[in-house]
Amino acid sequence: MATSAVAFNTAMGPMGTADAQEDSRYGGTIRSIIVEGNQRIEARTVQSYLLVEPGDPFSPDRIDLSLKTLFATNLFADVSIDRVNDDLLVRVVENPIINRVIFEGNRALDDDKLKEDIQAAPRGIFTAARVQSDVQRILELYRQSGRFAAKVEPQYKPLEQNRVDLIFEITEGPVTGVRAINFIGNKEYSDSRLRSEIVTRQSRFWRFFSSNDNYDPGRLEYDRDLLRQFYQNNGYYDFRVTSAVAELTPDQKDFYITMTVDEGRQYNFGEVKVETALEKLNPAALRRAVPIQEGALFRGDAIEETIDALTYSAGIAGYAFVDIRPQLDVNPETGNIDVTFAVDEGPRVYIDRINIVGNTQTLDRVIRRELRISEGDAFNRILLDRSRNRVRALGYFKDVEIVETPAEEPDRTIVDIKVEEQPTGELSFAAGFSSADAYLIDVSASQRNLRGRGQSVVARVSASSRQQIVDFRFTEPRLFDRNLSGGIDLFATKQDYERYSYFNSETIGAGLRVGFPLTERMQLGLSYRLQSDDVNVTDRNYIIDANGFFVTDIIQTAGADTPEDRSDDRYRAVEEGDAGPGERVVDQCSPAYVLRDTICRAERSDISSIIGYNFYWDRTNDPIRPSRGFDFRFSQDLAGLGGDVKYLRTESSATFYRGIWKSMIASARFSGGYVFPLEDGQGVRINNRFFRGGSTFRGFDVAGLGPREIVKEVDPETGEVIRTRRLNSQGGNAYYQGTFELSLPNFLPEEYGIRSALFTEVGSLGTLRGSDVGQTIYYTSQSGNPSVRMTKTAASLRASAGLSVFWDSPFGPIRFDFSQILRKEDYDRTETFRFSTSTRF
Repeated sequence: MATSAVAFNTAMGPMGTADAQEDSRYGGTIRSIIVEGNQRIEARTVQSYLLVEPGDPFSPDRIDLSLKTLFATNLFADVSIDRVNDDLLVRVVENPIINRVIFEGNRALDDDKLKEDIQAAPRGIFTAARVQSDVQRILELYRQSGRFAAKVEPQYKPLEQNRVDLIFEITEGPVTGVRAINFIGNKEYSDSRLRSEIVTRQSRFWRFFSSNDNYDPGRLEYDRDLLRQFYQNNGYYDFRVTSAVAELTPDQKDFYITMTVDEGRQYNFGEVKVETALEKLNPAALRRAVPIQEGALFRGDAIEETIDALTYSAGIAGYAFVDIRPQLDVNPETGNIDVTFAVDEGPRVYIDRINIVGNTQTLDRVIRRELRISEGDAFNRILLDRSRNRVRALGYFKDVEIVETPAEEPDRTIVDIKVEEQPTGELSFAAGFSSADAYLIDVSASQRNLRGRGQSVVARVSASSRQQIVDFRFTEPRLFDRNLSGGIDLFATKQDYERYSYFNSETIGAGLRVGFPLTERMQLGLSYRLQSDDVNVTDRNYIIDANGFFVTDIIQTAGADTPEDRSDDRYRAVEEGDAGPGERVVDQCSPAYVLRDTICRAERSDISSIIGYNFYWDRTNDPIRPSRGFDFRFSQDLAGLGGDVKYLRTESSATFYRGIWKSMIASARFSGGYVFPLEDGQGVRINNRFFRGGSTFRGFDVAGLGPREIVKEVDPETGEVIRTRRLNSQGGNAYYQGTFELSLPNFLPEEYGIRSALFTEVGSLGTLRGSDVGQTIYYTSQSGNPSVRMTKTAASLRASAGLSVFWDSPFGPIRFDFSQILRKEDYDRTETFRFSTSTRF
């Protein structure tokens, strides 16, 4: 840029005093202002920036300030102001206008990302200073992505009308990784343990989906804070990171990171007190709200948890604004830290306004109705955190962040709720195979946030070897603009249990449901269903003798040598006309058949009119992946308000969560159910009973445990059981179950979507009574041995343990279960491996 100067040219005499000379140079008034060199900018615009105008004296100070003002506009590359006689001549060289901003050579960062972070833009002013600032910003972006060897060369191409194309030529260079992370001074914890506590990772070939193994100075500062939190939560109050050094390797491809730490000694909590001068607050009562126990290991997080607990307790007592200052008295000799929480009335702060930012699809009111705080309310951190969790629980957003900024008035604050939308609609086609259903075809269309109003619509058609489903559901979360949800269901299902219990069922129906909150964490739902159930036992011909006992269900064709081998294609099923003298062909459910299956009683068509309710209580700390707290469910369905079926079904479950370490979360789930008939002399139909196994009780096959019909064949001479055959699963009227699960860290990037967990299942299914239990029949088998047919109903304990692996694959959720049976009955159906797929809605 050329150097600008102020010059005043005027005719001067050869001789005169100094005052006369000064008067000659600066005296007089400005007759006119002449602007030269301007192309796009009008002369009047240039004159408007000047601090002098025609008629003003030639003041050097004001003219100098005018020069600086013109430069400050960034409109001009060069400016000069001269005096020509009584005229003021302003010569300008305009800065070009940017026509286009072009990036060349960038692959790791796309154009949109770079444009977001630089100042240069089309139709903007081109200045060298601004371009250099943008170069530094682009280099910073590449450093954050781990490319420290990146180079940026700005170029520009002049165009007509004083325009330019601004070109950034980028050489990205290789990704700079982290070859090793070392620690110095750590005695209590190993290097590997400390590496697991920080975000930065050592570069390894399997981390190609993660960027945490790229060197980032900003991330390194965050790691220092994470280490401090980790040590202070384990009692090391004096811990500090004395230095964190990153050294570039000789090949300039990676960094060596070395952190020097001073662990200090370990402390316990000493005396814990609460002091306050506020009239309505009782220090003793506040002390009981403190979760810290004297003598416990010091934890920095416990201080924050106590402040939250005291803030909440003070709010209940009527103090919305409190200032809680923890005062720590550290005693290195005893290893104790005495803590005093001083509770005083804090400055009153109110919410001036709440801004919703980032919701490109979801309507504002859908988000605002989940907030537990409104504009004009007192600022309350607990209610804000609760509001954030409620918005996250909607499932419409990838991330929800709450940011507070001061308003113009000192007692006001502005709350910005920043959300990042994620897709809520899904049109999917899935095909797969599982050990449970053999094949699976699933077509579904769903929208969890219809038109951004929070409404949910699901239409699904699913078919497998075991069941076919057609399902339509619509849910309005705010019925009649009230805190009331409502929905309708239309469904048709066909289930084939021939492999497990020799029956299949068809159900067609519709339902209505409403739900409303009882408190902040409790909800109650009401429902009504009207459905038609058609249960059919598989048709199968038997040949029976004159006394009604079984003879055979297959016919040997020519050339068959092994009658026991029923899979041989030289055998066929019994047909009419196959009966011999004194025999006849009947269906397996014929009353003439003495060994008629108990399940044949269920073969009928019914209309069910079912009204029910469900209660839900959520006390977890996170709606998506809880690590603390519990949830409780209780539901009852009453069939009998019209229709042909009368029963009362009750189910309940409670799940407790406890975070142990990072991604290790322990959970314990206890559940149970009971159904009993309301008709005299009538049992519970088999399609209304409980079946457990498969995904509901790992280690056992579908309908693999619980009451079952069996046949025992006895040796007539010794009385020992020669053979036991499993027949139909009967289901149960009651069950109880406990599931204990421990999620495991798999040290894989979250992008893989792979989780694993150890599990233990314990429980049982049973309590068939009266007409639900088939009669015990003694007879002679085909082989001539005494046999007995009976129903095993004992609700004895079953148990299994194993490993489950969950994968959120691009094709849908996939689950692998590896099981080991710990306790079972000899007639149960078990499995050691299960592979299953499912579709989420």
